[in-house]
Amino acid sequence: MPSHPLRVAVVCSSNQNRSMEAHNILSKRGFAVRSFGTGSHVKLPGPAPDKPNVYDFKTTYEQMYNDLVRKDKELYTQNGILHMLDRNKRIKSKPERFQNCKDKFDLVITCEERVYDQVLEDLSSREQETLQPVHVINVDIQDNHEEATLGAFLICELCQCIQHTDDMENEIDELLQEFEDKSNRPFLHTVCFY
Repeated sequence: MPSHPLRVAVVCSSNQNRSMEAHNILSKRGFAVRSFGTGSHVKLPGPAPDKPNVYDFKTTYEQMYNDLVRKDKELYTQNGILHMLDRNKRIKSKPERFQNCKDKFDLVITCEERVYDQVLEDLSSREQETLQPVHVINVDIQDNHEEATLGAFLICELCQCIQHTDDMENEIDELLQEFEDKSNRPFLHTVCFY
């Protein structure tokens, strides 16, 4: 078992739905967790698929919430976006970009393959200093409320299992294989170094 609590980062594109749902569940289970997005902007569904609401990562969840209430409170209440932003602002003030964070993690879990690739690209571009390993794991989670909740519980279960291994470095591949079989989802895994 690791000598310190597992330091976990959960990453999706906009740090809104999937990463924040997992952040919420993991923090309630006592994990040292942070959540991030990798996109250049934060995108939320708009009145039509080709008209998303686009925000800068510096925009607070509160500001997004108020903007959407002003634009169309009924639409954004019905589609669950206001509820999601309300949850988010209780966890932290604003979304964060993974590429701007220099903290070190034991485990970085991404929610889609494109985000996984962006995280690996960022980590490999950093200068290696401590050679501390970081396990980057991807589990594909569809970007909707129901799948975000199911995915968050799967991520939490995975983190709990990893936390309780005697030798994470040697047991993680077997553990991921078990999770693939059980969840019927493919997991990607790469080890990077800080």
